[in-house]
Amino acid sequence: MYHKRWRIEKAFNTVKRLLGLSYLWTGSINGIKLQIWATWLFYAVLIDLGDAVADELALPVDRISIEMIYRGLYHFSVAGQKGLTDNPITYFAAPENRDLGIVKSIRKPRVRLIIAPFPTRQKNSEDFFFEASSQTLLTTGIQA
Repeated sequence: MYHKRWRIEKAFNTVKRLLGLSYLWTGSINGIKLQIWATWLFYAVLIDLGDAVADELALPVDRISIEMIYRGLYHFSVAGQKGLTDNPITYFAAPENRDLGIVKSIRKPRVRLIIAPFPTRQKNSEDFFFEASSQTLLTTGIQA
């Protein structure tokens, strides 16, 4: 549930960083509106393409990298010009194109760090695992 909370933040980050909406091409109001509209429209197409690829691979949408689909469009266009493909969904889902990185790898679960010098003897003590203290001061200045 936590990763869905940040979906809007990730969308804005993708649009600004990946699709270049952080830089405006013109100073006129009409040009700015056109750039924003076109960028969000292209983002919607990327999301729809990612959803279709996820359906083709029978994976959840969260496992598909929108950034890698965007970067893979170049490879798709080159393959299309050579006459090798005409459907981006089947191109991105094909096993021979796994090296494009469309499917995100599953992260390893978090492992707690054991800091006990003798773990077999100190297993149930409070100094067995490393715990980040919430009371640690993050400032480097001298406290008066």
